[in-house]
Amino acid sequence: MAGFGDPRLRTVDAAGLRLGIVGSRWHADLVDHMIERCKAAAEACGVTDVVVARVAGAVELPIVAQSLARRCDAVVALGVVIKGETDHFRYVNDSVTAGLTRVALDEQTPVGHGVLTVQSLGQARDRAGLEDSIEDKGWQSTVAVLDAALTLRELQKS
Repeated sequence: MAGFGDPRLRTVDAAGLRLGIVGSRWHADLVDHMIERCKAAAEACGVTDVVVARVAGAVELPIVAQSLARRCDAVVALGVVIKGETDHFRYVNDSVTAGLTRVALDEQTPVGHGVLTVQSLGQARDRAGLEDSIEDKGWQSTVAVLDAALTLRELQKS
């Protein structure tokens, strides 16, 4: 999110849904915290069935998200990719975004993109939901993906 135009997502009643969370081990201190914020958001939304998996890096997120999408009503993928001196940043972000989008469409399961794609560690800290952060990507991604799962359930009824 750009920090403006925030839809101010409130919690939703997602009791009975199963949530999958996959997080990378790169920048584990931030991703660990983001996972805890996901769990807190899930609990605030009434979700008690949460499955957490970890992978080495961001590129591995889509394949594990796909496995979770086959078993869960919604999935959140979390990671931190910080721009370096090479184009690696762009390739990783492009493949992760395309992969997570493909998983959501192929499995017809909402996948929250909680991967921070930033220019610096400071920008990542600003978005990781820490006490002094301006954004809480773990919380926001979780509420958004649960909201989407509920919308899909309603659409399937009609």
